[in-house]
Amino acid sequence: MDSAIPEEQGLYDPANEHDACGVGFVAHIRGKKSHSIIEQGLLILKNLDHRGAVGADPLMGDGSGILIQIPDAFFREEMAHQGIQLPPLGEYGVGMVFLPKESASRLACQEEIERAVRKEHQVVLGWRDVPVDHALPMSPTVRTREPMIRQIFIGRGPDTMVTDALERKLYVIRRSAANAIRALGLKHSKEFYQPSMSARTVVYKGLLLADQVGEYYTDLRDPRCISAMALVHQRFSTNTFPTWHLAHPFRLIAHNGEINTLRGNYNWMRAREKGTWSPLLGGDLEKIWPLIYPGQSDSASFDNALELLVMGGYSLAHAMMMLIPEAWESHTLMDEQRGAFYKYHAAMIEPWDGPAAVAFTDGRQIGATLDRNGLRPARYLVTDDDLVVMASEAGVLPIPEERIVRKWRLQPGKMFLIDLEQGRIIDDAELKDTLARARPYQDWLSRINIKLDELPSPHTAPASTYPASLLDRQQAFGYTQEDLRFILEPMAGSGEEATGSRKPPARWATIRRWPSSRIAANRCSTTSGSSSRR
Repeated sequence: MDSAIPEEQGLYDPANEHDACGVGFVAHIRGKKSHSIIEQGLLILKNLDHRGAVGADPLMGDGSGILIQIPDAFFREEMAHQGIQLPPLGEYGVGMVFLPKESASRLACQEEIERAVRKEHQVVLGWRDVPVDHALPMSPTVRTREPMIRQIFIGRGPDTMVTDALERKLYVIRRSAANAIRALGLKHSKEFYQPSMSARTVVYKGLLLADQVGEYYTDLRDPRCISAMALVHQRFSTNTFPTWHLAHPFRLIAHNGEINTLRGNYNWMRAREKGTWSPLLGGDLEKIWPLIYPGQSDSASFDNALELLVMGGYSLAHAMMMLIPEAWESHTLMDEQRGAFYKYHAAMIEPWDGPAAVAFTDGRQIGATLDRNGLRPARYLVTDDDLVVMASEAGVLPIPEERIVRKWRLQPGKMFLIDLEQGRIIDDAELKDTLARARPYQDWLSRINIKLDELPSPHTAPASTYPASLLDRQQAFGYTQEDLRFILEPMAGSGEEATGSRKPPARWATIRRWPSSRIAANRCSTTSGSSSRR
């Protein structure tokens, strides 16, 4: 968390924070890694600069960043300078960590991370100070909030056999360490944050201008730093405070727009925590709660929800379809199996509705989707040398027209995915039809769905009648002679406006501790109807 966000006060509530931004990525379809991909990603970021914002201080923006694949050869050489030999790629993970500058708090945070690593039976290989350009012109406000940035290298334990299992362990380590540090109540604990911890990807971000990211992080200028994809983001905070930890990308996504169903999403995610179960995470689930905590942005909350589904065994595209479904309920032309897919998952989790354009990646696949409102721009193109560029607008890279073999825009509810391991683009129809046919969702629905109109009528005895007179009933509901004479009689007898009205003798709603009863509410609407039209 970042201490720059003020506490809730007056009309301000950090839970209502949203943002609108510029997002983009560049990727080589066949997974060919190069430094030019990172350079092109940084150029996209610079060309999205106008989608960000600056204040009175032109050196203070809302935050920018880039997500790339782990540059294995680069990290291997860097750690060799410390006498540390890294395992093969896929057998170690890299955690990017923002730490407090105050030494006692910083050491406490590092110790908690290492303790979490050992507790999960993984291996701490070592730490690396991330080199940054301190000579870079920077706003004094940004400089005072600048964290100490380090990377922790974690090797897989003897019982962690595959990269997917290591990814889950790194996920549990990151979440449990963050919870432990939050519980310590350190004076500077809000300056602690972990942008990423993965065996496949690493995030470089901060409270930086778009053209500062590549200058500030000198790793990104090194030719040994290579990747087959680069996901970038320029933040524009519409009603939020700029902070280091709220800059994008997050661990899996970069997001343009806002999640307008966030309060309901947050409440339902918290409500189902105790009933959540995963055969892959097992007992580790108890270590990651709470999944979403107050003070997070809508994008950070969405990233946490998506990450849980992916770590629980869903594919990245499957999880995205669950969280951001297309408009399916009244779509009479939709394929029945795809409609059954959405209907089945609608009972499991509610949609996170925007408007939103979300780019996502797990290091093996990269793609983007537009929510069903379709109110955020996203355009893409494919070149003749297997390069894919997607961004919030066209023209973010200077690519000659003759090299472009395909270009289009994301449409409402559609998804665009590049599989870097298979070396191909998977279009929306193929992707969703494949997932919809992977399980017999229609059969499952026919077996488990219960319609209310198909339920048998209950056999209940008729309610006993109480021989109460009309006067008794009127007194029980608080009617007076004045109500009958001046309000009900004119309206019922001749259809005229009531000649008077009276407010029920109840306290104002703002000072009542409990909500009023339905009877009082009905009576209020009856007795005060005439006055509301005057």
